Order: sequence, then C-alpha cells, then structure tokens
Amino acid sequence: TLQRKTPGAMTGNTKPSDGHDGKKNNAPQDFDIDMDDPETQRAAVAIQSQFRKFQKKKQDVKS
Repeated sequence: TLQRKTPGAMTGNTKPSDGHDGKKNNAPQDFDIDMDDPETQRAAVAIQSQFRKFQKKKQDVKS
C-alpha cells in the first residue's frame, strides 16, 4: 500500500514549513517511494488513466 508521510497533503496546508519560500521542490526530504516496485507502477498507470479520462471529458465539455 502507498502511504503519504506529509500531513500537508491531507490537510491542504501548502505553506512551506522548512523555511523555503515558494521553491519548486514539492518532494519532502524523506521521499522514499520505490519507483521499481510493481505496485507503484500499477498505481501510476491507474492515476494516468483516470487523468486522461478527466482530460477527455473536460475537452468534450468545451467543444
């Protein structure tokens, strides 16, 4: 199972808590997702599939 270690993702808190002001580094310091894990790859494919469906639906509504 995939677990997030950052409480900001759950609470919607987007302010940087490490003193950096608005830098593009969104990954937490303890980023430890195994990108070679088959479960991670399946999750990525599922997320991409849903995103593509969302984009297609959004495009169909515009036209």
